[in-house]
Order: sequence, then C-alpha cells, then structure tokens
Amino acid sequence: MQNKKIIIIGTTASNLYIFRKDFIAACIVKKIDVVVFVSEYTAEWIAKLSELGADVVTYKLSRGGLNPFADIQTTMELINKIKSINPDIVLSYSAKPVIYGSIAAKAAKVPDIVGMLEGLGYTFTDQPEGQNFKTKLVRNIQVLLYRIAFKFMDKIIFLNRDDKKDLMHFYNFKKPEAYILGGIGLNLNNYQFSTALVQPVKFLFIGRLLKEKGVFELIEAIRIVKSKYPNCSFTVLGAIDHENLGALKQEKLDELIAEKLFEYPGYVANVQEWITNSSVFVLPSYREGVPRSTQEAMAIGRPVITTDVPGCRDTVIDGVNGFLIPKWDVNALVEKMCFFIENPDQINIMGKESYKIACEKFDVVKVNKKLFEIMEIKD
Repeated sequence: MQNKKIIIIGTTASNLYIFRKDFIAACIVKKIDVVVFVSEYTAEWIAKLSELGADVVTYKLSRGGLNPFADIQTTMELINKIKSINPDIVLSYSAKPVIYGSIAAKAAKVPDIVGMLEGLGYTFTDQPEGQNFKTKLVRNIQVLLYRIAFKFMDKIIFLNRDDKKDLMHFYNFKKPEAYILGGIGLNLNNYQFSTALVQPVKFLFIGRLLKEKGVFELIEAIRIVKSKYPNCSFTVLGAIDHENLGALKQEKLDELIAEKLFEYPGYVANVQEWITNSSVFVLPSYREGVPRSTQEAMAIGRPVITTDVPGCRDTVIDGVNGFLIPKWDVNALVEKMCFFIENPDQINIMGKESYKIACEKFDVVKVNKKLFEIMEIKD
C-alpha cells in the first residue's frame, strides 16, 4: 500500500523548519511522505528540512506584494507543482499560501485541502490612532481573497478563537469547517524548567522591535520603573525589521543602548538560556496568533505580563501565572512590573503555574495529536 502524501506550503524555509520540525518528524513516523514548499530559502535551511526526511520544492511568492499578476503566476506555478506530486493532503499556512495554495490545490484536484492561519496580521490589528486608509484597503482585499479561497478548503485551523470570530463570524463566512488548535506547541524536551533568581528582578522581552509588539510602550514603562527601582534589569531580544514602517529606528535604539536603559544582545538563537537567566517575561503586543516566545518562557517556568488581546490572552490566567493588562496602557504595565519587584516571592509561585499551563496546553506531542485528529490522519 502506497504511503499517504502531504504537501506543506509555507514561505521561508527557516520558519518552516523551526516551527514545523516536530510536525514533519511526526508525519515521517506515521510513514507519511512529506513535501514542503518554500519561497525564501538558503541551501543550509533546505538541507535541514531534507535531513528531517522531507522533500523540498521551491516556488516564487512575493510575501508582501500587492501585484495581482505576480500572484496569478504564483498560483499557476503551484497548480503545476502540486499536480506533479499528486498529494492526498495540502496544508498551507500564513496568509498568501493559505489563499493561493488552497486555490491551486483545488485546481489540482487534491482530495483534502486544509489551511492554517497562525494570526490575522497587521491588517486586523488595532492601532492607538486607528488604522489608516491603506491598511483598511489591504484588509478588504485580503478578506475578499479569503472569501474566495475558503470556498475551496475542507478545513481551516486558527490558533485562537478571536481570529475565527474576527474573520469568519464578522464577515459571515459559511465555509469551511473551522477548528481551534490553541498554539503550534513546543518540544518540551528542549526547555528545562528552572527556579528564577529574583535578586535583582530581571525582565525579558523577546520579539521583533515593532510598534505592534508594544516595544514603544515597553520602553516608556522601563524608563518609569528604572527611575523608581534602579537595581532591576531589562533585556530586549530581537531584530529590527528595517522594512516595517512601525519598526524602532536604529538611531533611537543606539541612543537607548548608550543610555543603558536595557541590555540588547540583538537577535539570538539560544533564547532558552536568556529565559533561564530572567525572572519575568513581558510581551505588551497589540495582537498575536499564540506567541511562541511566551510559550517558551512558560515552559521554563516564568510568569508573564502581557496584553488582554487576541492570542496573548490565551497564554495567561490573570493573577495565576502572570497578568493581563489593557493594550497600549503604559501605567498598567509599570504597575505589574512593580508588583513583581515589590513581591519577588510571587515570581516562582506564578512561574510554576506557567509551567503547568505550558505542559497542559503547549506540549507539541499533544498539539500534533490534535492536528492529526483535525486532519483525520489516523495511526
């Protein structure tokens, strides 16, 4: 009997490897042939995906572009490449692959077509000053394309309930069948629970240095907290996204580093070590799918301060393993940071609760089992 064949359509090879590695490995164990489609890649990341046992196919996609002719070309290329493989299932994730991958899979007569949206992105993210005309226009185009693509899908998977509500319910989508996964999960073997050191209290932020990640509110809050408690420390991990208009500018970052407001190692590969050396994780984001950085902090046993917004609110039970604060609220962020400085005994009490929630909700073995059930892939 021939093995089942699945195509996973993503964008960057590095992202696909980092976030799908355990799912690909679980498919291989089930004797499912895996083919991954990537549009941004290096030889190193293709080799890593191949080492997992997956075949790698490259295709052209303009991730952020709005050129309909380029997108039609992408769809035609995907149709031909999918037909040549003749898979049983196509699983696409992130906006453009979900749209054009699903349309292409339908044209290629694939039996099972599944999409996964790990967040709705900046077009669905509230801004303090409201969304500008261009963002609203892009969102309307995106919704129209989702409306078309969703008709060709058998199933759509969201990470959180808010995304399903804000897209499918708000815009009255009738199809396809929708499921909530609750996070793509972590291999908990790679995260060692530890007790946090609390003298001094060390706060950690991990994320791209973008407005939408709450980086400007964070900087303002750090300044206020340090004026009251100069001994506490702050570390910011993550790269500047020079292409993003809402990114922190390099000159401003240089000023903040010179001011010694926080430690900035930049982008690091060994986040586990940095989390282990921290006391409290902070993410004042405007919207997420279910943030991986928060899951990682919880798996190591750190309490979390985050915003009461889609995705982030799925990681914290307020007052149990951390705090949920209103979005854009610097004073609330300051208040909760000061709570941990003034009540250091709560850090490890709440950190243990974070660890329990991570084991219950974010263990990749459990998440993959649920994903296989949704996709009706049996042992």
